[in-house]
Amino acid sequence: MHSEEEFIQLSALQHYVFCPRQCALIHVEDVWRENLFTVRGDILHEKVETDTYETRGAVKSVRGLRIHSYRLGIVGRCDVVEFCKPNEGGQSPRIVPVEFKVGQPKEDISDKVQLCAQALCLEEMLNTTITRGAFFYGRIRRRHWVELDEELRNQTETIIAAVHALVSRKHVPAVPELIQQYKVTFSQYLQKCKRCSLYDVCQPKGMNERRLHQYMNDLYLT
Repeated sequence: MHSEEEFIQLSALQHYVFCPRQCALIHVEDVWRENLFTVRGDILHEKVETDTYETRGAVKSVRGLRIHSYRLGIVGRCDVVEFCKPNEGGQSPRIVPVEFKVGQPKEDISDKVQLCAQALCLEEMLNTTITRGAFFYGRIRRRHWVELDEELRNQTETIIAAVHALVSRKHVPAVPELIQQYKVTFSQYLQKCKRCSLYDVCQPKGMNERRLHQYMNDLYLT
């Protein structure tokens, strides 16, 4: 169990999957910058996170629900949680976390991990089991369902543990460490950097190919 002082934000998980260095700059160094992508996301969430609820038929939708998990040491909010009333058979209510995103489904698991972490919090808080969640992507204008299977749950808990380790060590990974971790070239890694709002702070191009080669030589030959 974690104390509240050890809690990390749910958003840190998505930052970590995108880039551990970005995650550390935000959640260790407390650095933040806006860009087009972050502003679009902020505008969307301002419309969603209103601490209100509404009921339509058998479904009650709660917006901006605060959630946490002492077992995993995470805290945050859900955009929307849908509570579907029990049917005549008396089964437990079906609970579905719904996350709103500006773009479209991503190739990596960053969005799925964030949604799964929300479900893990809700399961602990409500003593229930949640089998799937959903995204509403602004670009495609429809729901995208995600099965919260065992593989995704294991991936999510592994990433949560990695973020806790990063934050507790107060470690900001250098670019060469990440290139080695992701097993990509320097130019391939820079492709990801173009979408990062911390590009000017991180300055990944400052680690040019010659310095990277020297770093790797020092790492393995000394």
